Amino acid sequence: MKANINLFWILAAYCLVADIAYIIWSLVDQTHGGTIEWVGTIGIGLAGILAAFIAFYVSKVHSAQGAELPEDRLDANIDDGDAEQGFFSPWSWWPVMLSAALALMFLGLAVGVWISFVGAALVLIGLVGWVYEYYRGNFAH
Repeated sequence: MKANINLFWILAAYCLVADIAYIIWSLVDQTHGGTIEWVGTIGIGLAGILAAFIAFYVSKVHSAQGAELPEDRLDANIDDGDAEQGFFSPWSWWPVMLSAALALMFLGLAVGVWISFVGAALVLIGLVGWVYEYYRGNFAH
């Protein structure tokens, strides 16, 4: 995790330097009248701020854990880093239905609002089906 922290701090510093260079370049450029080009300046600056936020968060999480991760040790084995990732339904079609319903709902925002209402109803059906999947049928508890 130390490598990730260092990489994000390097990325934040790079974006800061790139933002300063972008401001200078836009002031020198006479095509736009020698003014600051705000969209790129703000975009690069926000990318640097985001990288700094991620680096700060990851460093705080790393210090709160109180120990080194297996990725940080040179004598660690591959098996040291495999933790339980959770339970996933291997034959479940509900995530596919839920993602299709969400796509339909967002399509309705672009094409017609009435499609969003159909998508929202399908989202509710897909969400309930996925949550209560193991309460009925062959896999009931």
